[in-house]
Parts: sequence; structure tokens; C-alpha cells
Amino acid sequence: MPKITYIVDGQTAVTVDAAVGNSVMQVAVRNDVGSIVGECGGNAMCATCHVYVEEGPVDSLPAVSAAESEMLDCTLSPRESNSRLSCQLPVTDLYDGLVVRVAQEQV
Repeated sequence: MPKITYIVDGQTAVTVDAAVGNSVMQVAVRNDVGSIVGECGGNAMCATCHVYVEEGPVDSLPAVSAAESEMLDCTLSPRESNSRLSCQLPVTDLYDGLVVRVAQEQV
């Protein structure tokens, strides 16, 4: 089972087992990782699951879709080149070792 590390509050690392088929947002919510809200349930409609991809198999992540890009332009924390909506990152075995930093402001 892949492991994903979430960096919360800029310094606390939380590593969890991630079930394949869930999104990075769903794994965070189910494991009570702080600061990820996922208000829209994973439909790329709210941007409350904004993360910054820091390390890991970055090249295997899916490309940012037009809808995700539009929502990333509306996030409270600034958009950076490594910004992603965690609801748009489906967990696969390739994501083992993925490290994401949770955006400080979500809502």
C-alpha cells in the first residue's frame, strides 16, 4: 500500500497508508490530516484541498486539467508551480513516497 506524507502547518509531517483508488484528498480526510477540507467532496469545485507537491513521483502525476487550473486560480493560499487540488490526484501504487504540503489557508 503506498504511503503519502502530508506536511501540515508548515512543519508537522503525517505519513499515512493510502488505499489505491482513493484520492489524495480522501486519504487525508479519512486519516484526520489537518487543514484539508474537501468541501465539495472531490469534484474540483471548491479548492479546499489545495496542496503543494514537494517530493516523490512527481512525473507520474496526472496533468492539471482546465477545471483544476481554474480552481487553483481561486485558492486562498497563493498558487505555485507545484500547486494541485488533492482531490484530482488518484492514488496509485506509483505514488508511494509522495510528499505534499497542505496549504495554510483553505477556507
